[in-house]
Amino acid sequence: MSTPAVLPHRDAVVAALEGVGLVVGLGVAPDPVPDSGMYAVVHMSPGRSVSESLADVRSDFDGLMQVTAVGPDQERCLWVADKVRAALYGPLTVAGRVAYRPEELGGPPAVRDDDVSPPLWFVPIQFMIRSIS
Repeated sequence: MSTPAVLPHRDAVVAALEGVGLVVGLGVAPDPVPDSGMYAVVHMSPGRSVSESLADVRSDFDGLMQVTAVGPDQERCLWVADKVRAALYGPLTVAGRVAYRPEELGGPPAVRDDDVSPPLWFVPIQFMIRSIS
């Protein structure tokens, strides 16, 4: 039995977000950025393999991830955040694994980024994702 891989979990998150109509970037803004200026960026930790039993078989997976919602104003940024939360409300589909519903850990308030032109609003939302073999 092999240790669980992070990329299928990240890909499951991306598929869930795209499934509700969001444009998604992987660690950076998508290219091209949609004309609406609204999108989500997935930041995935490497996660960790977790022991499934006292036998120390490390086939379970825990991973912290962040999805940053972006919009041209606060209202549309928070609309993207709502879509992110709705997309990740149910269990993820990870090939060959049973995934739990992501645990929403929240995030800070939406903030305006004046270092880009035109300015954009963003809010990071963190989730813990888990799966078993």
